[in-house]
Amino acid sequence: MTDFRKKAQGIDPNAQARNVIDISHKTGNIYHSLNVVSTRADQISKQIKEELLAKLEEFAVSSENLEEIHENKEQIEISKYYERLPNAVLISLDEFMNDNLDNRLRDQEEKEEA
Repeated sequence: MTDFRKKAQGIDPNAQARNVIDISHKTGNIYHSLNVVSTRADQISKQIKEELLAKLEEFAVSSENLEEIHENKEQIEISKYYERLPNAVLISLDEFMNDNLDNRLRDQEEKEEA
């Protein structure tokens, strides 16, 4: 897995209009291009979630008393950092448009293996 945090550094977290033709030129088919982007976005999203949960697990309290919950500034900063990250789709679209993703159709892979 690649480090999504490094890739997310230079990406504008705000959604922007994109030229569909530019996206479709990468694969020759807009649906294939969007499938590649969405599949990668799912991978990034899962990676972000796993990493965030692992970091927040350090602050987990075994006490079940809700009155004893204390705010931890470090925990709040970690949460704010992940909230400021660009959406996983924006990260994957940036990777796709900058030719940082390798994509092949399964039919092509099967023909190459045969």
